[in-house]
Amino acid sequence: MAGRRGKRWLLLLGIPVLLAGLLAAFWSWDWFIPLAESRASAALGRPVKIEHLHVKLGRTVTVAAEGVRVGNPPDFPEDPPFAQVARATAQVDVGAFLRSREVVIPAIELDRPAVNVIAREDGSRNYAFDTLSAPKGEAAEPGAQSGPKIGALRINEGKAKVVIPWLRADFDVDLNTRDRDGQEPALVAEARGTYAGQRIEAEFTGGSVLGLRDETRPWPADLRLRNGDTTLALQGTVREPLKLRGADLRVELAGKDMADLVPLSGVPFPKTPPFRLEGKADYADGRVRLFDAEGKVGRSDIGGTLTVSTTGSRHDVTADLRSRSVDLADLGGLIGSQPGRADTPGQTRQQRNAMAREAAGRKLLPTTPVNMPRLTAADVHLRYRADRVQGRNMPFDSLSTEVDIVDGAVSIHPVSLGIGQGRLVANGTLAPTEGGGLRAKIDVEMRRADLSRLLGAAGAGGAGTVGGVARLEGSGKSVSEILGRGNGEATFVTVGGTVSSLLVDLSGLQFGNALLSALGVPARARIECFIADFALQRGALRSRTLLLDTDAHVVTGSGGLDLGREQLDLRLRTDAKRPTVASLPTPIRIEGTLKDPSIQPELAEAAARAGAAVGLGLLFPPLALLPTIQLGVGENSECEALQAAGERRRRGQQQQAPEGGGRR
Repeated sequence: MAGRRGKRWLLLLGIPVLLAGLLAAFWSWDWFIPLAESRASAALGRPVKIEHLHVKLGRTVTVAAEGVRVGNPPDFPEDPPFAQVARATAQVDVGAFLRSREVVIPAIELDRPAVNVIAREDGSRNYAFDTLSAPKGEAAEPGAQSGPKIGALRINEGKAKVVIPWLRADFDVDLNTRDRDGQEPALVAEARGTYAGQRIEAEFTGGSVLGLRDETRPWPADLRLRNGDTTLALQGTVREPLKLRGADLRVELAGKDMADLVPLSGVPFPKTPPFRLEGKADYADGRVRLFDAEGKVGRSDIGGTLTVSTTGSRHDVTADLRSRSVDLADLGGLIGSQPGRADTPGQTRQQRNAMAREAAGRKLLPTTPVNMPRLTAADVHLRYRADRVQGRNMPFDSLSTEVDIVDGAVSIHPVSLGIGQGRLVANGTLAPTEGGGLRAKIDVEMRRADLSRLLGAAGAGGAGTVGGVARLEGSGKSVSEILGRGNGEATFVTVGGTVSSLLVDLSGLQFGNALLSALGVPARARIECFIADFALQRGALRSRTLLLDTDAHVVTGSGGLDLGREQLDLRLRTDAKRPTVASLPTPIRIEGTLKDPSIQPELAEAAARAGAAVGLGLLFPPLALLPTIQLGVGENSECEALQAAGERRRRGQQQQAPEGGGRR
């Protein structure tokens, strides 16, 4: 009986052992792959496939998935997939879960992960995820875990491919982690390819990948990037890297043209000469801020603060900039001309060639069309001031401006140029038109501009003030078109100075000495009154009054300038106040283009005259013009007295006309 009972127990014990042995022999964790794939697909909103699954049991369970593949959206081809991993290994602390229901993962390791970030011309992209989320309005339960606690993440031989047509981007990224003594592995990345249609090379070293979620410790970041001719260096820490807040970053930017920064920053920078800039950067509430910035653009220094808000449908840019010294040629890109000068250091061959082509062209006014996509790419609010304007033959002392660009419409309020104790101020608007250009409305006022400052820039002497007003309305795709189709008027007047300085330095012509000689006016004659009153109609600037009164002569003029063709057609004549033997110079004609003017004698009108009094009553402006003139200068006793004399002379001629009307 005892033997029988022993055999029965052996049989009962052997069956479970045999079943356990059979289970161990044929067990496969791959049976759980459908469940794992289903959970992962639901979480990502993408099809997830796993080739093999391995589990090693113990106090710390090791789970390894091989051949993991995350698919593309339905309208993308299957290959290449969005992501794939040759082997993903995770360690799970079972004891921590049993004690406190916490999910603790001491380490995750990814071998040869590959990601393909692909976009297409129609705007579709494979990196737009539609993941499941809790119903709107449901709050997390108190004490609920926000996610698993992960110790370290290692990436071995990671790759990424990025192709985004509208950024003209096609580059590859190598991703790895680097072990550090006593610290979690650091993220290291290198990128090569093209961005914005230009070669891009970048090297990045950061903190641990999982440290991105730790808001208690600053996350280190070190980036070195070259995109075409532009270089960017960024180094520092970010306290909340996933939210890009609490940044303490030092930024260095350098390049050949700030317009190259547009695809990198989204800020519509104009064309500039070579530049370099250093400053600090941070990010908060959807705003990127560059502050404490200092640098150079061409020959001009630049500094201040630039803030870019990315929360709206397009970027909103606020800039508060200043220069201790500015070369206005460096700002030429703002009006469509090639910025900089021929000797600006660091220019590329393309920049030098563009400057040479512009210099060789027959046009003086900028003809480059307005870049409307760039103008409408962001709303811009700019405040700029320059303490000193540099350059030879430059009459301006300082510059300040405030400009707003909203929906492509430009408001200037104002641009102000200092000229000694006076200023030249312009206010206006530039509104987009259906044809892709701008409609301009500009008002200009010159108040008590220092004549000595205007003349001293060219090494000449003089005294007095200049004032006046001007108005322009026009439309076009460039400065040349706007002026060439414009309507408006301009009136300017000066009191004091010397005739030589005025003709050489205020006329804007490069042949002042020849002009002075042709007029037959003494080089140092004193100016008593100068009035220039022009009307602009469809790009044709015609004189209504052009008169220079000195202590010995009166110079009068007629004609004007076709701004569309930049063609000059001016006639000037000189009359002595006291007739002398040598007081009958030939009238002259100024012809040619703004770039290449010439002086010719007006032989057809050469005749003897008996002084300026003959023409004063006919050439002087109406009395209604004087309030406008006084607005610009403040005092005009000389011009008023001269006008009064001309009016008296004109009335006298009218009274004598019937008596002498029959004489020829």
